[in-house]
Amino acid sequence: MKDGNKNLYSAVQPTNNLTIGNYLGAIKNWVRLQNDYNCYYAIANMHAITVRQDPAELRRRTLSLAALFIACGIDPEKSALYVQSTVPAHAELCWVLNTFTYVGEMGRMTQFKDKSQKHADNINMGLMDYPVLMAADILLYQAAVVPIGKDQTQHLEIARDIAQRFNNAYTPTFTVPEGVYLKAAANICDLLNPDKKMSKSAENINGSIFLTDDRDTVIRKFKRAVTDSDGQIIYDPEKKPGVSNLLSIYSVFSDKSIDYAVKEFSGRGYGDFKLAVAETVADKLAPIQAEQEKLLKDKEYLDGVLKKGRDIAAYTANKTLNKVYKKIGFYQI
Repeated sequence: MKDGNKNLYSAVQPTNNLTIGNYLGAIKNWVRLQNDYNCYYAIANMHAITVRQDPAELRRRTLSLAALFIACGIDPEKSALYVQSTVPAHAELCWVLNTFTYVGEMGRMTQFKDKSQKHADNINMGLMDYPVLMAADILLYQAAVVPIGKDQTQHLEIARDIAQRFNNAYTPTFTVPEGVYLKAAANICDLLNPDKKMSKSAENINGSIFLTDDRDTVIRKFKRAVTDSDGQIIYDPEKKPGVSNLLSIYSVFSDKSIDYAVKEFSGRGYGDFKLAVAETVADKLAPIQAEQEKLLKDKEYLDGVLKKGRDIAAYTANKTLNKVYKKIGFYQI
């Protein structure tokens, strides 16, 4: 961590596999941002258990996600890569911040409403308290910057409100974070339903390309991608969302402009077009997958990375937590 650099915090849950949309919208930007900020990148397993998880699978996915981050270019020498639950300060600060958060605020959170509908048999307090834990995640590291998508704006606003509420009640303690709205190189949509964003939790996995999909799976999924009946390969998201989505994906993975891609496939059929997109994506994923597989065979190395990241994260987190405890009057020995 470099003196003078602002702190940045971001996290991903180790649930389901990440899609190419997650890669372009989040991880690829993380790699770039680690050169300009002191980055704390967490594997958010505490958030994951708001929905029931298989314990062995959660542990496996946690290590797999760590390997994937490194394979994609996250440098453990530049960033603190760690597992959220290994830094107890996250849970400790969350409890304090609960006393600065109002029930009405939590009840209005869109994600609580959505997840309550999806998991009606398990509407637990963790689902409602999720944004407070997220606020603790961010505020522990005095993060000035939080990279977010449009669907996370509500969570960041709550974190800002809580920080300001605490600072006003005592003295300035937390950095009030600003959101950096990252733009992916393209808006990657579901292959089967191009009106929706590609999601790692989509009901039909055939609409999503996961970073762990092998070559045959990638090709099979793209062959099934929705297009239309007129046979023209042109970019028009409103009238031709399926074809436009494929052009966007091809553009970012081939490093060619969409205009160039349209000319390249002029006069060719959808079958050739889909295969070309599939092969281009598969070629880009292959080295990432190979490196992830290599890293997963070296558990000692991965554990070392996560321990180092934990120690760096815990040092910063505990400094903040001790300051908070002093401000609120907790007796400390």
